[in-house]
Amino acid sequence: MGVNLTKGQKVSLNKNNPGLKDMVVGLGWDVNRYDTGGAFDLDAAAFLLTENGKISRTEDFIFYGNLEHPSGAVKHLGDNLTGVGDGDDEQIVIDLSLVPENIQKIAFTVTIYDAEVRRQNFGQVSNAFIRIYNKANGEELLRYDLGEDFSIETAAVFGELYRHNGEWKFNAIGSGYQGGLAALCENYGVDVD
Repeated sequence: MGVNLTKGQKVSLNKNNPGLKDMVVGLGWDVNRYDTGGAFDLDAAAFLLTENGKISRTEDFIFYGNLEHPSGAVKHLGDNLTGVGDGDDEQIVIDLSLVPENIQKIAFTVTIYDAEVRRQNFGQVSNAFIRIYNKANGEELLRYDLGEDFSIETAAVFGELYRHNGEWKFNAIGSGYQGGLAALCENYGVDVD
């Protein structure tokens, strides 16, 4: 069983897992039973960030429309349109040995697709979590359960994987945004058409 994190907590992934190379970031959620006139479709994404906290090129934004980074370091395993069922709803696979040197952080986010039109927000989502497990043996390294402190937000940064003194660490962020995917893209330097 991995470490259960609280908001703002940071933990080293390498300290207790020397040689960790391949891991899976699982993101999950349940939808509260509200009639909003449409199904909920939550989408996980990863932003590969340089030291200035921005992407350096469009390919550094991994989501349902760009499933794999050119380096092979980050692969999104596909869009889950409903979130029905137990366990991870979407997964992103990371090969730490392939992360380009200029990438200092990888931010993991979840947005609600078409939230404004469907009148949906994270206040209608429960049991949201991010977890990281070792791909080689399936061992869960950490888990962060987001609190129920969202209301009108349509996007959330679950956490960040980052380099620090030659180690990979994880920071449990748990920050919400209004404006959905476009707001996150603007925050991380992605041009939105």
